[in-house]
Amino acid sequence: MVDVSEKPDSARSAIAEGRIVMAPETLSLALSGDAKKGDVLGTARIAGIMAAKKTSDLIPLCHPLALSKVTVEIEPDESLPGFLVTAQASLVGKTGVEMEALTAVSIACLTIYDMLKAADRGMRIEGVALVEKRGGRSGTWRQDGQSDGG
Repeated sequence: MVDVSEKPDSARSAIAEGRIVMAPETLSLALSGDAKKGDVLGTARIAGIMAAKKTSDLIPLCHPLALSKVTVEIEPDESLPGFLVTAQASLVGKTGVEMEALTAVSIACLTIYDMLKAADRGMRIEGVALVEKRGGRSGTWRQDGQSDGG
């Protein structure tokens, strides 16, 4: 692992997003609450939060972090059709939380897939990416190219 012991603590946050694309009927099933495995979106939110907390167990050399906040939002998007998943992770510490936000999105999408696969095995998880990170020496970075350079 990278030695971060000399770095000062700072407020840090990261936002990641991803999509899960499915048949229109599968989206309707998820939104109706009638999926065989139960509450798809509620379960995916909790899975994403739990995954963020376990990131260092999943990714070698990733620092274990005391997260102060993790949110997972899942919004239907009929134009996909499917769901847009957004996660935000925050803490005050010596290293960033990008991996935690990305892990939360990935696992939330995988959970949606798992809960709906009986209805639609052709679902696709796409576009998992970091949208924004704040804090630390490098300051703010945004996928749209804006940053404050630290």
